[in-house]
Amino acid sequence: MKGPLFYSKILLFGEYGIIKDSKGLSIPYNFYNGALKVDEDPSAAAIASNQSLGRFADYLNELQQNNPQLVQFDLASLKKDVAKGMYFDSTIPQGYGVGSSGALVAAIYDKYATDKITVLENLTRDKLLKLKKIFGEMESFFHGKSSGLDPLNSYLSIPILINSKDNIEPAGIPSQTENGQGAVFLLDSGSTGETGPMVNIFMESMKQEGFRKIMKDQFVKHTDACVDDFLKGDVKSLFSNVKRLSHVVFDNFKPMIPAKFHQLWKQGIETNDYYLKLCGSGGGGYILGFTEDIQKARKSLKDYNLEVVYNF
Repeated sequence: MKGPLFYSKILLFGEYGIIKDSKGLSIPYNFYNGALKVDEDPSAAAIASNQSLGRFADYLNELQQNNPQLVQFDLASLKKDVAKGMYFDSTIPQGYGVGSSGALVAAIYDKYATDKITVLENLTRDKLLKLKKIFGEMESFFHGKSSGLDPLNSYLSIPILINSKDNIEPAGIPSQTENGQGAVFLLDSGSTGETGPMVNIFMESMKQEGFRKIMKDQFVKHTDACVDDFLKGDVKSLFSNVKRLSHVVFDNFKPMIPAKFHQLWKQGIETNDYYLKLCGSGGGGYILGFTEDIQKARKSLKDYNLEVVYNF
C-alpha cells in the first residue's frame, strides 16, 4: 500500500505577521513530499512514525467527539491500518519550517475524512476557511496552536494568499523566469527549530507596547508590501521591501535567528548581495533568502548549500 504524495510548503511572507493579521503568501514546494505507506519490513523510523500515528488516531477520536459538526473520520479504517503498521513515509525534514506535519495532516484527512471537501470542487471562501479550521484543529496535535495553513497548502497544492485571518484565497503567482538571475532560495542552518518555544517568545514580546508598535508600523507594513509586489511581479519594489523586512527581523527577532547566522544576516543587508528572512518560526531549520543575482549570493555564501525554490 502507498497513498498519494503530499508536498512540503514554503511560507514566502507572513511568518509571525499572520498571527497579527498581516498578509501572507504560501507556496507548495515539490522538492519534498510524503505519503502513507505500509511495508513488510519497517525501519526504526517507520515504527516510530507508526506509533505516533496511533497517538494521532486517539487524538482525532477526541476531536471528533468534542466537535462532531466540524469533521468526522472513518476511525475504524484508520485504526486498522495503523495496526497493520501504516506510517508516513516522508522526505520532508522535521523542524525545518517546510511543513512536515502539514503534509501528514493533509494525507490523513484525504484518506480518512468522511464527507470531505475535495480539491476538485469549486473552492469558495467558506470551504477554504472550513478546511483551514479543520486542519488547524488536526495539526494542533503536533505543535500546540496551529493556523491550519501548512496542511491546507499541502492538501490543495496551490499557492494561497492570506489577506487576513478570515480571508484566504487561491493565488496566481507570476510564472518563474527560466534562467532568471533573481531567486528565492533556502539556506540550511544545520539545526532543527522547535515551533512552540519560538511562538512563546513572540507572544511574550507582544505584551510590550513598543514591540506591538514595531509589528504594526514596520513588520506588518513591509510584509504586506512584499506580498503585493511579489504577486504583481514588481521585482524592483519587492527587493527594497524585502531589505526593510530583513532589517526589522534582524533588529527585533534575534532569538529566532540562529546565533551563527547573525553576521551573515547583517552582511546581506550591508552588501545587498542577498537578504535573509525567517522560514517558518525560525530558531533553526531553513532560512529563506532573496537575491537579485544568484551567482553573487552563491559566492557570498560559498560555505553553505543553497536550494533555489523560485527564479525571477
